[in-house]
Amino acid sequence: MHESAPQNPRHLDQPGSPGPSPSSNASVEGREQTTDVSRRLVLKSAGAASAGVGLGLGLAQAAASPAAAADAPRRQGATMIGVPFERRSTVRVGIVGLGNRGSAMTELFLAVPGVRVVALCDTVRAKAEKVAAKVRSAGQPAPELYTKGQDDFRQLCGRGDVDFVYVATPWEWHFPMAEAALTAGKHVGVECPAAMELDQLWRLVDLSERTRRHCMQLENCCYGRNEMRVLRMAHAGKFGELLHGAGAYIHDLRELMFSPTYYEGPWRRQWHTRLRGDIYPTHGFAPVANYMDVNRGDRAVRISTFGSPAAGLAAYRAQHMPPGDASWKETYVGSDMSVSLVQTARGRVIRLEHAVSNPHPYSRVNALGGTKGAFEDYPPRIYLEPEMSGDEWGDFGAYAEWDHWLWKEHANPPGGHGGMDYIMIFRLMQSMQQGLVPDFDVYDAATWSAPVPLSHASIRAKGAPQEIPDFTRGLWRAGRPGVDSAKP
Repeated sequence: MHESAPQNPRHLDQPGSPGPSPSSNASVEGREQTTDVSRRLVLKSAGAASAGVGLGLGLAQAAASPAAAADAPRRQGATMIGVPFERRSTVRVGIVGLGNRGSAMTELFLAVPGVRVVALCDTVRAKAEKVAAKVRSAGQPAPELYTKGQDDFRQLCGRGDVDFVYVATPWEWHFPMAEAALTAGKHVGVECPAAMELDQLWRLVDLSERTRRHCMQLENCCYGRNEMRVLRMAHAGKFGELLHGAGAYIHDLRELMFSPTYYEGPWRRQWHTRLRGDIYPTHGFAPVANYMDVNRGDRAVRISTFGSPAAGLAAYRAQHMPPGDASWKETYVGSDMSVSLVQTARGRVIRLEHAVSNPHPYSRVNALGGTKGAFEDYPPRIYLEPEMSGDEWGDFGAYAEWDHWLWKEHANPPGGHGGMDYIMIFRLMQSMQQGLVPDFDVYDAATWSAPVPLSHASIRAKGAPQEIPDFTRGLWRAGRPGVDSAKP
């Protein structure tokens, strides 16, 4: 996820990932077309992608009719809803992708008692060796290094002493690496998004059910202090009947996307030459989905997306990049601002925004409204009846008693992004050690990532709604625990 960008603890740039996709070579219309693209994956350290390699994205299924997009394939195994981890005193972790995100997250795995980092994978050996030194400095045995090429992650996944595989590589690598981990019988956690294509999301669901291993979207924003406080208040009825919410990823990434060193290769910028919609939805979508118990009593059923022109990256290039730079061969089609409306089965509305190509202060919006009041973040403010009146926002800080037990137990957690990274890793490792049901599962991963292909399809269809598949195959109707967990 996040690379080593701005050090504001609430700023999230969640990649840490590289390279071209192993999926289909289906072309898309207009400037997004690619032909005869290589299926050769070029894995780089948490951020690599071969410059100039066109990626054919299998988006045809997303651009199909809404009914076809929502058809659920036949279940191949029992549901993973409510399935606990196997209890283990020590969790042995293998980490794939050791750029900014993978390196930083390794430190947090090492900070959790009862966790061993046993294997590291990256095609840049110097990065693997640098992270291995951190493991040794933490007093653990030297981890095995897998640096022998683009497919060496498969060797890591096949180890008998790995319980959990953590994937922090470019987005197009998330699916093949999660697939390899599940196939090898490992639980896997993937940075955002879980996959870039609808068919890939279904395949992760099927693999998780067949292998009886969990596949999780490691969405750290679900563990933000504000998000967890609002979640508990929403579940306690403080906002009344929930009606609407909003989430976003608004982060000026122009300098980082054109930097020759921040990402290892232009992989992230090049996604703006391929997809027009919300290519990074989960930071905003996942917390609001949790507030509304999506997949736990409600369901996201359709999405409609509109996109602005794509002008910001080209303008930045004209001002900052020298003639002859490889970026001048790129044509940007991705909307500078995409706005999506998601409707749920209970009629609620969620607004999602994505904007990374123009000047704007950082924001995830993070808003919730109901019949008794509302919350809006950036800056945090709250309005609740009957304790407030006069249309004046109240002090959200006055509601600290609603903090989640994880934040009460870890008031000053280590790591970046305000501590949410550590809270997420601590809770995941605790769940594995104690044999608990994970706070979220493959169905959440698929739902939170589905706006990637579906928002693109909606924009191409002039905003026409696209049906969001029911990845639970009807089991969303039953309430069940999630991130708003009880202390074990």
